[in-house]
Amino acid sequence: MVAAHHSALGFVDEDSTKRRQILEGASKVFMALGFDGASMGEIARAAGVSKGTLYVYFADKNRLFEAIVEEETLEQGRLAFNFDPERDVATTLLEFGRAYIELLCRPGGGSAIRTVMAIAERMPDVGRRYYERVLEHTIRRLAGYIAAHVDAGDLAVEDCQLAASQFMMACQASLFLPFIFQAAPPPSAERIAQVVESATRMFLAAYRVKPA
Repeated sequence: MVAAHHSALGFVDEDSTKRRQILEGASKVFMALGFDGASMGEIARAAGVSKGTLYVYFADKNRLFEAIVEEETLEQGRLAFNFDPERDVATTLLEFGRAYIELLCRPGGGSAIRTVMAIAERMPDVGRRYYERVLEHTIRRLAGYIAAHVDAGDLAVEDCQLAASQFMMACQASLFLPFIFQAAPPPSAERIAQVVESATRMFLAAYRVKPA
């Protein structure tokens, strides 16, 4: 019985490893060729598996692409932005803004976003899930932090969701669009810091409660 249990665990581990191997190979193919240009044969070659094995794990290209997006959303959802309400607002915004833009504009990261954007019209559920689980999830967390500081009397904000979105968009200014459209390489850490510092000053100028 114990031997059977270990055997089952070994199968699960092997199964998980093979699935990850397929997803990594498929990601490379989708990023290189786009959704339409990628074929299951090409994906099988890149993953180092047979087409038969590939179809055991994923029924078609749509299911495979959805699994890749799901992995991306889980990975980004695990990022530990520090929104402790006890932390100073300026410090929190500066740290979050830098981490957020470094994630958004990381080398290779744009390919996943471009692919999701390209496929969202054809597969709206995939686009919606990516938005809700990655972007909207982060907006809600930042909005909750802002709301805590409104309650504490540090900030005067009527719509915390809007204020959170405004700050995140201000951090993207001059960085994200040139990167996502491949008009510029990933921005340097120094440039990210400059833009995020400017966004933080704008946010505080608009929303910080002035001393009486």
